[in-house]
Amino acid sequence: MKTRVLGRTGLEVSALSFGASSLGSVFRETDDQESIRTVHTAIDSGINYIDVSPYYGLTKAERVLGQAIREIPRDKFLLSSKAGRYGESDFDFSADRIFRSVEESLERLQTDYLDLLFLHDVEFAPAGMIVQEAVPAMHELKRQGKIRFCGISGLPIRLFEKLVPQIEIDAVLSYCHYSLNDDSLLDLLPMLHEKGIGVVNASPLSMGLLSTRKTADWHPASEEIKALCRKAARHCEARGSDIAKLAIQYSTRREDIPTTLVSTAAPATIVKNASWTDEPIDEELLREVLDILKPIRRASWSSGRPEYNEPQS
Repeated sequence: MKTRVLGRTGLEVSALSFGASSLGSVFRETDDQESIRTVHTAIDSGINYIDVSPYYGLTKAERVLGQAIREIPRDKFLLSSKAGRYGESDFDFSADRIFRSVEESLERLQTDYLDLLFLHDVEFAPAGMIVQEAVPAMHELKRQGKIRFCGISGLPIRLFEKLVPQIEIDAVLSYCHYSLNDDSLLDLLPMLHEKGIGVVNASPLSMGLLSTRKTADWHPASEEIKALCRKAARHCEARGSDIAKLAIQYSTRREDIPTTLVSTAAPATIVKNASWTDEPIDEELLREVLDILKPIRRASWSSGRPEYNEPQS
Protein backbone atom coordinates (compact mmCIF):
# COMPACT_ATOMS: atom_id res chain seq x y z
CA MET A 1 0.00 0.00 0.00
CA LYS A 2 1.13 3.54 -0.74
CA THR A 3 2.58 5.48 2.20
CA ARG A 4 2.89 9.23 2.71
CA VAL A 5 4.73 11.44 5.17
CA LEU A 6 2.63 12.83 8.02
CA GLY A 7 3.66 16.48 8.09
CA ARG A 8 6.90 17.36 9.83
CA THR A 9 6.74 14.21 11.98
CA GLY A 10 8.50 12.27 9.24
CA LEU A 11 6.26 9.30 9.99
CA GLU A 12 5.46 7.24 6.89
CA VAL A 13 1.77 6.38 7.22
CA SER A 14 -0.26 4.09 4.98
CA ALA A 15 -2.87 5.80 2.79
CA LEU A 16 -5.53 3.75 4.58
CA SER A 17 -5.16 3.34 8.31
CA PHE A 18 -7.00 1.34 10.95
CA GLY A 19 -9.42 2.96 13.37
CA ALA A 20 -9.83 0.62 16.32
CA SER A 21 -13.13 1.99 17.61
CA SER A 22 -14.97 -1.09 16.32
CA LEU A 23 -12.90 -3.25 18.66
CA GLY A 24 -14.77 -1.63 21.54
CA SER A 25 -18.14 -2.96 20.27
CA VAL A 26 -19.08 0.63 19.47
CA PHE A 27 -21.15 -0.25 16.39
CA ARG A 28 -22.10 -3.87 17.13
CA GLU A 29 -21.24 -6.63 19.55
CA THR A 30 -17.87 -8.05 18.54
CA ASP A 31 -15.89 -11.18 19.22
CA ASP A 32 -12.50 -10.33 20.70
CA GLN A 33 -10.66 -13.08 18.85
CA GLU A 34 -12.13 -11.91 15.55
CA SER A 35 -11.13 -8.35 16.44
CA ILE A 36 -7.56 -9.48 17.10
CA ARG A 37 -7.50 -11.28 13.75
CA THR A 38 -8.73 -8.09 12.10
CA VAL A 39 -5.79 -6.11 13.48
CA HIS A 40 -3.32 -8.74 12.28
CA THR A 41 -5.04 -8.82 8.88
CA ALA A 42 -4.83 -5.03 8.63
CA ILE A 43 -1.06 -5.15 9.16
CA ASP A 44 -0.73 -8.00 6.65
CA SER A 45 -2.71 -5.89 4.14
CA GLY A 46 -0.17 -3.07 4.24
CA ILE A 47 -1.80 -0.85 6.86
CA ASN A 48 0.84 0.46 9.28
CA TYR A 49 -1.02 3.02 11.40
CA ILE A 50 -3.59 2.24 14.11
CA ASP A 51 -5.64 4.76 16.08
CA VAL A 52 -7.63 4.15 19.26
CA SER A 53 -8.98 5.95 22.34
CA PRO A 54 -9.94 5.08 25.91
CA TYR A 55 -13.39 6.44 25.02
CA TYR A 56 -14.09 3.66 22.52
CA GLY A 57 -16.05 1.00 24.35
CA LEU A 58 -15.08 2.62 27.65
CA THR A 59 -11.47 1.27 27.38
CA LYS A 60 -12.47 -2.02 25.72
CA ALA A 61 -10.98 -1.05 22.35
CA GLU A 62 -7.60 -0.31 23.92
CA ARG A 63 -7.61 -3.56 25.88
CA VAL A 64 -8.47 -5.69 22.83
CA LEU A 65 -5.97 -3.81 20.67
CA GLY A 66 -3.31 -4.36 23.33
CA GLN A 67 -3.85 -8.11 23.07
CA ALA A 68 -3.53 -7.90 19.28
CA ILE A 69 -0.38 -5.78 19.03
CA ARG A 70 1.58 -7.61 21.71
CA GLU A 71 2.05 -10.33 19.10
CA ILE A 72 3.41 -7.88 16.49
CA PRO A 73 6.93 -6.36 16.52
CA ARG A 74 6.58 -2.72 17.63
CA ASP A 75 8.48 -1.41 14.61
CA LYS A 76 5.83 -2.88 12.27
CA PHE A 77 3.17 -0.31 13.12
CA LEU A 78 2.52 3.26 14.28
CA LEU A 79 0.11 3.77 17.15
CA SER A 80 -1.97 6.70 18.34
CA SER A 81 -4.39 7.05 21.20
CA LYS A 82 -6.21 9.95 22.77
CA ALA A 83 -6.84 11.71 26.06
CA GLY A 84 -9.48 14.07 27.39
CA ARG A 85 -12.68 12.19 26.55
CA TYR A 86 -13.69 9.12 28.54
CA GLY A 87 -17.48 8.84 28.13
CA GLU A 88 -20.45 10.37 26.37
CA SER A 89 -20.30 13.42 28.65
CA ASP A 90 -17.08 12.69 30.53
CA PHE A 91 -14.36 15.19 29.59
CA ASP A 92 -11.23 16.12 31.51
CA PHE A 93 -8.43 18.02 29.78
CA SER A 94 -6.50 18.87 32.95
CA ALA A 95 -2.77 18.17 32.86
CA ASP A 96 -2.99 15.69 35.75
CA ARG A 97 -5.70 13.65 34.02
CA ILE A 98 -3.81 13.62 30.73
CA PHE A 99 -0.67 12.29 32.44
CA ARG A 100 -2.70 9.55 34.16
CA SER A 101 -4.65 8.80 31.00
CA VAL A 102 -1.51 8.12 28.98
CA GLU A 103 -0.12 5.81 31.67
CA GLU A 104 -3.41 3.90 31.71
CA SER A 105 -3.49 3.67 27.91
CA LEU A 106 0.09 2.40 27.74
CA GLU A 107 -0.77 -0.31 30.26
CA ARG A 108 -3.89 -1.40 28.36
CA LEU A 109 -2.05 -1.30 25.03
CA GLN A 110 0.94 -3.19 26.46
CA THR A 111 3.46 -0.79 24.96
CA ASP A 112 6.04 1.69 26.25
CA TYR A 113 5.13 4.67 24.08
CA LEU A 114 2.63 6.15 21.66
CA ASP A 115 3.72 7.48 18.31
CA LEU A 116 0.94 10.07 18.52
CA LEU A 117 -1.33 11.38 21.24
CA PHE A 118 -4.43 13.37 20.30
CA LEU A 119 -6.58 15.42 22.64
CA HIS A 120 -9.98 13.88 21.97
CA ASP A 121 -12.87 16.10 20.82
CA VAL A 122 -11.44 19.34 22.13
CA GLU A 123 -14.53 21.29 21.02
CA PHE A 124 -16.00 20.35 24.40
CA ALA A 125 -13.32 22.29 26.31
CA PRO A 126 -12.67 26.04 26.66
CA ALA A 127 -9.78 27.21 24.49
CA GLY A 128 -7.89 28.39 27.57
CA MET A 129 -7.83 24.88 29.02
CA ILE A 130 -6.42 23.42 25.82
CA VAL A 131 -3.85 26.16 25.25
CA GLN A 132 -2.65 26.64 28.82
CA GLU A 133 -2.89 23.17 30.31
CA ALA A 134 -3.62 20.29 27.92
CA VAL A 135 -1.10 21.07 25.18
CA PRO A 136 1.74 21.82 27.64
CA ALA A 137 0.99 18.45 29.26
CA MET A 138 1.50 16.76 25.89
CA HIS A 139 4.80 18.59 25.42
CA GLU A 140 5.95 17.26 28.79
CA LEU A 141 4.95 13.73 27.76
CA LYS A 142 7.10 14.17 24.65
CA ARG A 143 10.05 15.19 26.81
CA GLN A 144 9.48 12.08 28.95
CA GLY A 145 9.46 9.83 25.87
CA LYS A 146 5.94 8.56 26.57
CA ILE A 147 4.73 9.99 23.25
CA ARG A 148 6.64 10.96 20.12
CA PHE A 149 4.22 13.50 18.64
CA CYS A 150 1.02 15.26 19.68
CA GLY A 151 -2.12 16.75 18.19
CA ILE A 152 -5.78 17.58 18.58
CA SER A 153 -8.96 15.98 17.22
CA GLY A 154 -12.53 17.15 16.84
CA LEU A 155 -15.45 17.67 14.50
CA PRO A 156 -15.96 21.40 13.75
CA ILE A 157 -13.64 22.88 11.14
CA ARG A 158 -13.85 26.17 13.05
CA LEU A 159 -12.23 24.39 15.97
CA PHE A 160 -8.96 24.00 14.08
CA GLU A 161 -9.14 27.50 12.62
CA LYS A 162 -9.41 28.88 16.14
CA LEU A 163 -6.96 26.69 18.07
CA VAL A 164 -4.16 25.73 15.68
CA PRO A 165 -2.69 29.27 15.48
CA GLN A 166 -2.44 29.34 19.29
CA ILE A 167 -0.67 26.03 19.94
CA GLU A 168 2.33 23.98 18.92
CA ILE A 169 1.23 20.57 17.68
CA ASP A 170 2.38 17.99 15.15
CA ALA A 171 -0.90 16.66 13.73
CA VAL A 172 -4.67 17.08 13.59
CA LEU A 173 -7.32 14.39 13.33
CA SER A 174 -10.46 15.54 11.51
CA TYR A 175 -13.48 13.36 10.83
CA CYS A 176 -16.50 13.56 8.51
CA HIS A 177 -14.98 16.49 6.61
CA TYR A 178 -13.23 14.77 3.74
CA SER A 179 -15.77 12.37 2.31
CA LEU A 180 -18.07 12.26 -0.69
CA ASN A 181 -20.64 14.51 0.97
CA ASP A 182 -18.30 16.98 2.71
CA ASP A 183 -14.84 18.15 1.62
CA SER A 184 -14.52 21.17 3.92
CA LEU A 185 -11.25 19.79 5.33
CA LEU A 186 -9.67 21.16 2.15
CA ASP A 187 -10.11 24.71 3.51
CA LEU A 188 -7.72 23.89 6.37
CA LEU A 189 -4.94 22.40 4.29
CA PRO A 190 -3.07 25.62 3.39
CA MET A 191 -2.70 26.61 7.06
CA LEU A 192 -1.78 23.09 8.17
CA HIS A 193 0.75 22.57 5.39
CA GLU A 194 2.35 25.97 6.05
CA LYS A 195 2.91 24.92 9.66
CA GLY A 196 4.05 21.40 8.74
CA ILE A 197 1.15 19.86 10.65
CA GLY A 198 0.19 16.34 9.61
CA VAL A 199 -3.40 15.57 8.62
CA VAL A 200 -5.27 12.43 9.65
CA ASN A 201 -8.67 12.12 7.98
CA ALA A 202 -11.28 9.86 9.54
CA SER A 203 -14.69 8.39 8.77
CA PRO A 204 -14.79 8.27 4.96
CA LEU A 205 -18.33 6.87 5.27
CA SER A 206 -19.41 9.84 7.44
CA MET A 207 -20.20 7.66 10.46
CA GLY A 208 -22.44 5.40 8.40
CA LEU A 209 -24.24 8.06 6.36
CA LEU A 210 -22.89 6.67 3.09
CA SER A 211 -24.78 3.40 3.14
CA THR A 212 -27.98 1.82 1.84
CA ARG A 213 -28.81 0.85 5.42
CA LYS A 214 -30.85 3.12 7.68
CA THR A 215 -28.60 5.54 9.54
CA ALA A 216 -28.25 4.93 13.27
CA ASP A 217 -30.76 6.84 15.41
CA TRP A 218 -27.93 8.59 17.27
CA HIS A 219 -26.47 10.09 14.10
CA PRO A 220 -26.66 13.92 14.39
CA ALA A 221 -27.09 14.65 10.67
CA SER A 222 -30.34 16.16 9.40
CA GLU A 223 -32.96 14.04 7.68
CA GLU A 224 -32.11 15.74 4.37
CA ILE A 225 -28.46 14.75 4.66
CA LYS A 226 -29.38 11.19 5.60
CA ALA A 227 -31.85 10.84 2.74
CA LEU A 228 -29.50 12.12 0.04
CA CYS A 229 -26.58 10.03 1.28
CA ARG A 230 -28.81 6.95 1.17
CA LYS A 231 -29.96 7.94 -2.35
CA ALA A 232 -26.31 8.15 -3.45
CA ALA A 233 -25.60 4.74 -1.92
CA ARG A 234 -28.57 3.19 -3.72
CA HIS A 235 -27.40 4.74 -6.98
CA CYS A 236 -24.05 2.98 -6.57
CA GLU A 237 -25.84 -0.27 -5.78
CA ALA A 238 -27.97 0.09 -8.93
CA ARG A 239 -24.76 0.57 -10.91
CA GLY A 240 -23.39 -2.68 -9.50
CA SER A 241 -20.98 -0.96 -7.15
CA ASP A 242 -20.60 -0.22 -3.44
CA ILE A 243 -20.55 3.36 -2.19
CA ALA A 244 -18.09 2.26 0.50
CA LYS A 245 -15.58 1.46 -2.24
CA LEU A 246 -16.09 4.82 -3.94
CA ALA A 247 -15.88 6.66 -0.61
CA ILE A 248 -12.65 4.98 0.49
CA GLN A 249 -11.03 5.53 -2.90
CA TYR A 250 -12.13 9.17 -2.90
CA SER A 251 -10.81 9.82 0.61
CA THR A 252 -7.44 8.11 0.13
CA ARG A 253 -6.41 9.36 -3.28
CA ARG A 254 -5.23 12.90 -2.40
CA GLU A 255 -1.49 13.12 -1.74
CA ASP A 256 -1.95 16.15 0.56
CA ILE A 257 -4.18 14.17 2.95
CA PRO A 258 -1.68 11.51 4.06
CA THR A 259 -3.99 8.94 5.64
CA THR A 260 -7.65 8.07 6.19
CA LEU A 261 -8.90 6.00 9.12
CA VAL A 262 -11.47 3.28 8.57
CA SER A 263 -12.89 1.07 11.31
CA THR A 264 -14.07 -2.54 11.24
CA ALA A 265 -13.85 -5.65 13.38
CA ALA A 266 -14.14 -8.05 10.44
CA PRO A 267 -10.98 -9.40 8.76
CA ALA A 268 -12.66 -9.80 5.35
CA THR A 269 -13.80 -6.17 5.39
CA ILE A 270 -10.36 -4.73 6.10
CA VAL A 271 -8.87 -6.85 3.29
CA LYS A 272 -11.49 -5.48 0.92
CA ASN A 273 -10.98 -1.90 2.10
CA ALA A 274 -7.22 -2.14 1.66
CA SER A 275 -7.48 -3.66 -1.81
CA TRP A 276 -9.77 -0.85 -2.98
CA THR A 277 -7.04 1.75 -2.41
CA ASP A 278 -4.95 0.13 -5.16
CA GLU A 279 -7.77 0.13 -7.72
CA PRO A 280 -8.58 3.07 -10.02
CA ILE A 281 -11.66 5.06 -9.05
CA ASP A 282 -14.71 5.01 -11.34
CA GLU A 283 -14.64 8.66 -12.41
CA GLU A 284 -18.05 8.53 -14.09
CA LEU A 285 -19.72 7.05 -11.02
CA LEU A 286 -17.93 9.59 -8.85
CA ARG A 287 -19.35 12.48 -10.89
CA GLU A 288 -22.84 11.01 -10.66
CA VAL A 289 -22.63 10.56 -6.88
CA LEU A 290 -21.21 14.04 -6.30
CA ASP A 291 -24.06 15.44 -8.36
CA ILE A 292 -26.63 13.62 -6.20
CA LEU A 293 -24.95 14.95 -3.06
CA LYS A 294 -24.54 18.51 -4.36
CA PRO A 295 -27.56 19.96 -2.45
CA ILE A 296 -25.98 18.95 0.88
CA ARG A 297 -22.33 19.53 -0.05
CA ARG A 298 -20.45 20.57 3.11
CA ALA A 299 -23.62 20.44 5.21
CA SER A 300 -22.64 19.26 8.68
CA TRP A 301 -23.86 19.46 12.27
CA SER A 302 -22.73 21.21 15.42
CA SER A 303 -20.63 19.62 18.14
CA GLY A 304 -19.33 21.02 21.41
CA ARG A 305 -19.13 24.63 22.50
CA PRO A 306 -20.87 27.35 20.41
CA GLU A 307 -17.67 29.28 19.70
CA TYR A 308 -16.26 26.36 17.75
CA ASN A 309 -19.33 26.08 15.55
CA GLU A 310 -19.46 29.68 14.34
CA PRO A 311 -18.23 30.29 10.78
CA GLN A 312 -14.93 32.10 10.36
CA SER A 313 -15.61 35.81 9.98
